[in-house]
Amino acid sequence: MASSMITTTTWYNFDEEEFDRIAALAKLQLDDAKEDLEEAEAEEKAAAAGTTSKKEKASKNDEDDASDIEIDDDLKEYDLEHYDDDDEPQGDGQSMGMFGNVKSLAYYDSNKDDPYITMKDDAEDADEDREDLQILATDNLLLAAKVEDELAHLEVYVYEDGADNLYVHHDIMLPAIPLCVEWLDIPVSKPGVEKDSVGNFVAIGTFDPDIEIWDLDTVDCMYPNAILGQGGNTEEDKKKKKKKKKSKKANDEYHVDAVLALAANRKHRNLLASASADKTVKLWDLHTAKCAKSYSYHTDKVCSLAWHNVESTVLLSGSYDRTAAIADMRAPGEQPLRAGVESDVENVRWDPHDANYFYVSTERGIIHYFDARTLSKDPAASKTVWKLQAHDESVSSFDLNPVIPGFMATGSTDRTVKLWNITPEGPSLVVSRDFDVGKVFSTSFAPDKEVAFRLAVAGSKGTVSIWDTSTNPGVRKAFGQKVPENAGGLGEVEDRLVAVNDDESSSEEEDEEEDDDEAAMSHDGDSMDEDEDMD
Repeated sequence: MASSMITTTTWYNFDEEEFDRIAALAKLQLDDAKEDLEEAEAEEKAAAAGTTSKKEKASKNDEDDASDIEIDDDLKEYDLEHYDDDDEPQGDGQSMGMFGNVKSLAYYDSNKDDPYITMKDDAEDADEDREDLQILATDNLLLAAKVEDELAHLEVYVYEDGADNLYVHHDIMLPAIPLCVEWLDIPVSKPGVEKDSVGNFVAIGTFDPDIEIWDLDTVDCMYPNAILGQGGNTEEDKKKKKKKKKSKKANDEYHVDAVLALAANRKHRNLLASASADKTVKLWDLHTAKCAKSYSYHTDKVCSLAWHNVESTVLLSGSYDRTAAIADMRAPGEQPLRAGVESDVENVRWDPHDANYFYVSTERGIIHYFDARTLSKDPAASKTVWKLQAHDESVSSFDLNPVIPGFMATGSTDRTVKLWNITPEGPSLVVSRDFDVGKVFSTSFAPDKEVAFRLAVAGSKGTVSIWDTSTNPGVRKAFGQKVPENAGGLGEVEDRLVAVNDDESSSEEEDEEEDDDEAAMSHDGDSMDEDEDMD
């Protein structure tokens, strides 16, 4: 296993309203910080004045005491009563009492007060630090779940498209290896905030059965706002369950195994769906941080979820039981519609441009395209509209462009990313590329029209790259006529690939024998055999 890897990524849905909210919040926090600074300076001045008066009083008392002592004539020449007095003048710094043999050592609360420091703090550096933390309306934000040297954390990236700049804004330490992340636009367990107001939070699923909810507006926060699962129970609940042995048996209250997928409902904003290795799908109420309903219609691990674009209560799920299921969350007792595939499901997606269709990727590298209207409760009876042998190995991730119709990206453990043009006749390969991110675990298009052609790619080497796909001639030819108004990206011709600058050496390559085989493969000359496997 590599020492560094990125398991999943997701973009923020960052609009003008959200920017105004964050800007107002940042101004409020800045004003609070200024007030705290002014109060601290006032207290410091008052304490310094009190210390000075005490020193003067003590010095006067010492002089009075010294004058009362009769000094022997033979000792007067040594002036022992002033033996401990310092010859050199001292500043207002506090003495370092712990170092008794260093009489002139002192420290200062501020470098401005230290007479020995000639190079003062630069105000411009402080301004630059503040600018680095500031989020602009033109910035694009990306979340990446990363594992590095057995430490897990969530990184918040800022992508500046105009400057070709990608950097980590801040990160959050996690208790276990993250497997899925989902951005939330609703505040969860945040005091003093209306429960239905707009927020900026993230839900994180890990190898642990609990789901953590973190506040992305707070930098360097120590604890999650809420924990969905057994770890979030109150002390009273924990005491009641103390005598009970911990069981791995699935239940209706919380997951008992790794959380593999999360899906936030964008219309019913307080609802979050989760899928787990315990074979259940659970629906959480974010207002109460409790499980509202549990569903057990799969017979193996559930690994992927997607809410319907129009019917907001319909959920698509994929499982290792080799089926994709469509269920109405309002009818937990009914059996869902099912589609059967040839191997374990990796990911499922609804078609963002036609709500009647959905995609399923499998561990054998195949993409299936189904019409939901033709499904029944028998998975064996399902028929695909078409299927595509996209990769030789597992299709670990794929995404559909939300702005440009028929634009699909697939990523695989074979270390390649492929772009596809989907037409009524079926899919055709546009370009294949190795981004040197290792085994590809995440491919996701930016959600905004202005950056519709930007594709984020991450994998087992622990790096994130953002590719402007419009700079590829094949992409320009295939999708030049499909670009809607206000969708940017076709003005550049030179290849644009942006990644985080990292001076440290990258992690060692996995499976070196596989690299030798791949070195002999020309990605620019990939054949179009994938198109021949369609039904």
